[in-house]
Amino acid sequence: MNVGKTLFAQVMEFVPWKTLTRIIERYGGDAGVRMLGCADLFRVMAFAQLTWRESLRDIEVCLAANRGKLFHMGLKNVPARSTLSDALNLRDWRIYHALAMRLITRARALYASEALDLDLDATVYALDSTTIDLCLSLFEWAPFRTTKAAVKMHTLLDLRGAIPAFIHVSDGKMHDVRVLDLLPIEAGAFYIMDRGYLDFARLFKLHQAGAFFVTRAKRNLNARRVYSAATDRGTSVICDQRIALNSFYAAQDYPEQIRRIRFKDPESGKTLIFLTNNVTLPPLTIAALYRNRWQVELFFKWIKQHLRIKRFLGTSENAVKTQIWCAVSTYVLIAIVKKELQLDASLYTLLQILSVSVFEKTPISEALRFDAFNSDMPYTGNQLNDI
Repeated sequence: MNVGKTLFAQVMEFVPWKTLTRIIERYGGDAGVRMLGCADLFRVMAFAQLTWRESLRDIEVCLAANRGKLFHMGLKNVPARSTLSDALNLRDWRIYHALAMRLITRARALYASEALDLDLDATVYALDSTTIDLCLSLFEWAPFRTTKAAVKMHTLLDLRGAIPAFIHVSDGKMHDVRVLDLLPIEAGAFYIMDRGYLDFARLFKLHQAGAFFVTRAKRNLNARRVYSAATDRGTSVICDQRIALNSFYAAQDYPEQIRRIRFKDPESGKTLIFLTNNVTLPPLTIAALYRNRWQVELFFKWIKQHLRIKRFLGTSENAVKTQIWCAVSTYVLIAIVKKELQLDASLYTLLQILSVSVFEKTPISEALRFDAFNSDMPYTGNQLNDI
C-alpha cells in the first residue's frame, strides 16, 4: 500500500483531511486564496517541524532542493518566502487549533488504556505553563515586561501517553491561575498543579464540579488543624490532617475542610506540604500524584527542544499562534503514528529518524522500527532499511 510513497506522505495519511476540509470551510479559510491554501500551509509547516527548518528562507531552499518530490508532499510548486509569510499572517490560526484538538481527541482515545505508574483508575492531568520570550519591538501584541514580550502556553497534560488535553496560548502577562477559569472540568479526574495555581475560590469551583486537585501549600497559609489521622513515620509521611482556613476571605472562598499532608522527600530531604480535596487515597499516593506533575515540565522541555517554536517564522499574533498549533499538531500526529503502528521507539527517536529521512520511500513501519537500532546487522548499502 505504501510502495513508492515517501515517509512524509505516509505520515500525512494519518491527518484527518476530510475533517480539516470541513474546518477550513467553517472558517472560510480558503476564500479568495490563489496560492498556498490552508491545507498546503499545514503540509509545509509539518515539513518544517519534522525537518527542523528555522526560517522562511530555510524552508524555501530545502523544498527547492527537493522540487521533484513535492508532488508526493501534496504540493504543486515551491512556495516563495513572501507567499509563506502572507499565508502565516492571513490563514486563520483557529483552523490549526481546531485540527490540533481533533488530533488530541484521537490520540487520547488511543492512549486511554495506557497504564499509569499509580494504582489509580481515574484520569490524571498535570497543569502548568511555559513562557516563550520574544522581542518587544517585533511582537508588540504580546507585552510581558517593560522591555520584553512573551507568549505563554498553558497546558493541561493527560498523563496517559503525555498527550495535551487542553492548551491556551496567551500573552506573557496572563497569570497562571486565570487559566483555571478556562479549563474543561472532568468529574472524578485529578488535577495536579504547583502552588502558583493556589486560588481557593477557583479550587472550590473545581471541588464543587466533582473533580480532585493536588497542589502545594504556600508558606504563609493561615489555617488551623481540625483532625489528624494516624501516620507511619517510616513512610516519609509526617502528618495527614484536615484543616480549616482562618483568613476571612479565604474561608469564604473555600468554606469546607481541606486535607493537608506533610511529606519529607527521601531523595532531596525537603519537606513538602500538599493540599487536596481527596480524603480517601493514601497519603503516599497523593505524594506520588504530585511527583508525576513533572511530566508536564518534561513535555515543555521536549517540545521546545525538538519542535520549532523557539524561533518564530512571523511576528504577527496569527503567525505565532499558527506555528504553535502546527507544532502541537505535529507532536500529537507522531504520537498517533507511534500508537497506531505499535512502535516501541520514543517520540524523540521517531522525530530523529524522520528529520533525516522524510523523502525516503520505505514503509513507515519498517523505517521507524526501534529493534533495528540495537541490532548488529552489517552495512548493506541501504542504511534506512537497516534502521
